[in-house]
Amino acid sequence: MAPGAKKRILLVEDEPHIALGLKDALEFEGFGVLVASRGHEGVRLAREERPDCIILDLMLPDLNGYKVCEEVRRFDRHVPIIMLTARSQEADKVRGLDAGADDYVTKPFSVNELVARIRAIFRRAQLAPGTPETFTIGDAEVNLSTQTVRRGKAIEPLSFYEVELLRLLHAKVGVPVSRDEILSRVWGIDGNPTNRTVDNFVVKLRKKIEPSPDKPTFILTVYGQGYKLAL
Repeated sequence: MAPGAKKRILLVEDEPHIALGLKDALEFEGFGVLVASRGHEGVRLAREERPDCIILDLMLPDLNGYKVCEEVRRFDRHVPIIMLTARSQEADKVRGLDAGADDYVTKPFSVNELVARIRAIFRRAQLAPGTPETFTIGDAEVNLSTQTVRRGKAIEPLSFYEVELLRLLHAKVGVPVSRDEILSRVWGIDGNPTNRTVDNFVVKLRKKIEPSPDKPTFILTVYGQGYKLAL
């Protein structure tokens, strides 16, 4: 793809109203969109068109999303795949990731969230080699690939936004990151004085990572500046 060229997304979704709504929304965000309503058609378009990203519904009338994902991975190991599903059980998510998906979105979801995940995947694809996907914070072992944090024998799942927030803070370890920058880079939205989204997610992360969440030693508030990760 030439520099500056429009990213192309393959949307594999059998419900026409969902497919049309997502296609319009993604095109509004500046993406080119190909649409397939069946699993076999999705595999064919993935092979022939080589999209930059695949949005893949799990429940399809011929091949299910797991099978489509496995088939695509036979000829393309690198294209990012985001699965869409109405299922929310952890086992379904794990199975999707095992089949080769990069991310997983449970219906219902907002278009803003899906776009944020797409952009996050594209950012990760551009990261320099050696950018860590695993690191330790105190006695917590963070794995961004599996979206988990382990402390001793306890393993806690990390949400998409928790992962991206940790990724940003770790990339700037020791340096304060403002709420506005976090909102822009992680959520893709502009900050405003009443938006407490970042604060709420920092509280969630502290509960999973800090030995004493009320007295944090790693995810620190820098008054007037934002948050920083201290290692």
